[in-house]
Amino acid sequence: MLSNPKDKEILKKAIQEISDSMVRMEAEKDLIREIVAKQSKDLKLSKKVISKMAKVYHKRNYDEEVANHEEFDELYTSVIK
Repeated sequence: MLSNPKDKEILKKAIQEISDSMVRMEAEKDLIREIVAKQSKDLKLSKKVISKMAKVYHKRNYDEEVANHEEFDELYTSVIK
C-alpha cells in the first residue's frame, strides 16, 4: 500500500489522466462508428467492408491481407470443396 501522500497524489493524477484518455478514445470510437454507418448507408456498402478497408489503410498492410486471403482461399478450397 502507498503510505506517502505525495505518491498517492501522483497516482491519483495518473489515474485521472488515464480516465481522460479513455474518454477521448470512446469519443473517437463513436465518431468512427458514425462515419462507417453514414458511408454504409450513402454508398450501399457493408459496414464490415468499410471498417476492414479503414483498418488495412491505417496499418498499411494491404499486401499482407491479400496474402492471408489467398492462403485462406486455397486452403478452404482444397479442404472443403
